[in-house]
Amino acid sequence: MGGGAWATACGQVLADAGHNVVLWARSEAVVNDINENNKNSKFHPGVKLSSRISATTSAQVALDKKELVFFAVPAQSLRENLEEWQDFVSPTAVYVSLIKGVENSTKMRISEVIIDVLKCSENRVAVVSGPNLAGEIIHRQPTATTIACADEDVAADVANALATNYFRAFWTTDVIGTELAGAVKNIVAIANGIAVGLGLGENTQSALITRGLAEMTRLGVALGAKTETFLGLAGIGDLIATSQSPLSRNRTFGEALGQGKTIEEAQLKAHGTVEGAKSLAPLLAIAAKYELDMPIAAQVLRVIRDGDDAHDVMAALLDQPITAENE
Repeated sequence: MGGGAWATACGQVLADAGHNVVLWARSEAVVNDINENNKNSKFHPGVKLSSRISATTSAQVALDKKELVFFAVPAQSLRENLEEWQDFVSPTAVYVSLIKGVENSTKMRISEVIIDVLKCSENRVAVVSGPNLAGEIIHRQPTATTIACADEDVAADVANALATNYFRAFWTTDVIGTELAGAVKNIVAIANGIAVGLGLGENTQSALITRGLAEMTRLGVALGAKTETFLGLAGIGDLIATSQSPLSRNRTFGEALGQGKTIEEAQLKAHGTVEGAKSLAPLLAIAAKYELDMPIAAQVLRVIRDGDDAHDVMAALLDQPITAENE
């Protein structure tokens, strides 16, 4: 459910794994391009899609009798979309979130939003997170990912459904850790992008990524996640890819801010939803509830919400109390 870059790339993986895939998109132009030309030129220009992929603007048609449903819409619009779709979904379907963020209004993780609206068991909701840049996957460049579900059999089934010779899925039951890693890494990627935009080098970027990993791990463990999840594909794997790649919207957005661009200009450069910017405030609120410091996230918020100078914010990150590294 979604017609953007990641939805299309994941659809291609599923098609290559032998499934017939229906993409739902609001844009008639995108739908027509897929059905008539086997292309999604808006998001993946020049790429020929599998003939197993079709598209529709009708959610009812897309969801009819489907037992495996992937959600790839912006985090902040998911609830509204689910409310529109809930009468069309199969009562036995497994829902898979490709979304990396937190709902602003409720501070719920995405799997919690799905369960809340669709009134389904947590055993029917899985999440995907890993180093999965859509612009690489669409060209069938090898990568791997993590599938998390409370029911390990369902997690394994989803992993197998995505298995191709270039896309390898591992599974876990740590839904909390997998989702929080996916949400927090976007914020760290913005911070790293700011550093790049300021002309700072590999030392700065490596320090930001490493301390960002510490922030996401502290938050996740406080909420019940497993430490090892953050050392895997959903954690450090996705964090490296999103922070370092120019294909990353969050990194691109941060880089533009570091170059002195306005929020609006940075958003245009990112060419799509910047989930890290949307999830900043709710993630910091969750951290405050558990009395946890997230200095990188806090400083990124200063740039985005308060308009503070990126140079000052980067300096403030070093002006923190001296502590043991594992604190």
